Amino acid sequence: MTTAALLPLAAETPKINEAATAFMLVAASMVLLMTPGLALFYGGMTRAKSVLNMIMMSFGAMGVVGVIYILWGYSMSFGNLQDGSSDVGGVFANPFHLFGLSGLFGQDGTRLIDPFGVGVFIPETIYVGFQLTFAVITVALISGAIADRVKFGTWMVFAGIWVTLVYFPLAHMVWGGGLLSGAANGLSAKLFGATDGVANVLPIDFAGGTVVHINAGMAGLVLALLVGKRFGFGTQAMRPQNVPIVMLGAGLLWFGWFGFNAGSELAADGLASTVWLNTTAATCAAMLGWLVVERVRDGHATSVGAASGVVAGLVAITPACGALSPVGSLALGVVAGALAALAVGLKYRLGYDDSLDVVGVHLVAGLWGTIGAGLLATSTGLFYGGGVKQLAIQTIIALVSVLISGVGTTVIGLALKATLGWRVSRDVESDGIDAAVHGETAYDISGVSGGRFGSGGAVPTTAPGAKTPEGATA
Repeated sequence: MTTAALLPLAAETPKINEAATAFMLVAASMVLLMTPGLALFYGGMTRAKSVLNMIMMSFGAMGVVGVIYILWGYSMSFGNLQDGSSDVGGVFANPFHLFGLSGLFGQDGTRLIDPFGVGVFIPETIYVGFQLTFAVITVALISGAIADRVKFGTWMVFAGIWVTLVYFPLAHMVWGGGLLSGAANGLSAKLFGATDGVANVLPIDFAGGTVVHINAGMAGLVLALLVGKRFGFGTQAMRPQNVPIVMLGAGLLWFGWFGFNAGSELAADGLASTVWLNTTAATCAAMLGWLVVERVRDGHATSVGAASGVVAGLVAITPACGALSPVGSLALGVVAGALAALAVGLKYRLGYDDSLDVVGVHLVAGLWGTIGAGLLATSTGLFYGGGVKQLAIQTIIALVSVLISGVGTTVIGLALKATLGWRVSRDVESDGIDAAVHGETAYDISGVSGGRFGSGGAVPTTAPGAKTPEGATA
């Protein structure tokens, strides 16, 4: 994805590009797979008594965000791009303009779009689906910061409100022709001028450094502070309950990320191929960077560290993957892995409980990837003789994203804390959220198999000693 607005339909009757459409169908499916992959990645790192709750937070995000995106999310993010209608101050488009995707279907079927104005038309419905998967995983990413201690109902309400008030506006600002894009009314054009309605210095966020990772990472930090620490944080060992599942989740994320990054080109062309290679290069280097830091600092290079380094590299290269060379991607990746490995230790020094290192991985690596593009972009980066303008606009869009996410999440989080409440009771947190909230356990440790309550099935919620989410004894 570039920061330029989608262009209106050409005057002549457009013809669908079937190759690009097939490419986007595959890419969207790969990105959708990333959220179950994230559920495994997060689930393996939580304690066994709450692993299902962690997985359900990702799946719950899929349900809530998927429905909302079709109803008003796409309209609010990109609803003004096809017909040139105005948005609201460059912040968001009219949520009712394409409510329920009402304007996408006509007598000839779904309408087509030419996202970059190059004569390559794809159905707008697959563009909707592709963008839907981005919104889903962004919300799911936040859940790792508050694992093991929050009410599932509050999380579901938060997902719907946050995606509406924070994610959709930021997506519009960056990718929908808003304030952080390369449009004539954007910040870059106001600072450095524009030519023929396009900013002279185009902000670089190819696939979501600001919209996805900085956004989710900052939201995770805010919620971790608002919700508070897990009982025993800093004094009890809270080790991953299933490291192989963590590794499997990281592998699925890596696979799906090719749809995330290369798919953002919206066509199977030369740039998409370069993006694939850059994504791989940065991820490999980041894994090594993380492992070196672990080995020097702790004396061990761990499996969880390797998996986390993979994710840090994927995060960092996401905004820059279309602007770097493979060698530049290696440099970006190794720094990202090292920075993220160092950053995850800050929660112990500063005293906030970011359960699964959302801040250290997504916020820190997302900031580095977005700002690093201003250094390493082959055409406009500082290290390639492009001057400081690209670096300046990259820094600005990163900081504005931090501000928007931080303020928006704080308001929403405080409102929910005062109404629904965030924390489960201490008894439920101690005994495990899975049985109390979901009526299930992840692993059958009793040796009983079969039947409704065997093999990890649902447990009777009225069983003696069972705890409700509020901590009452049944």
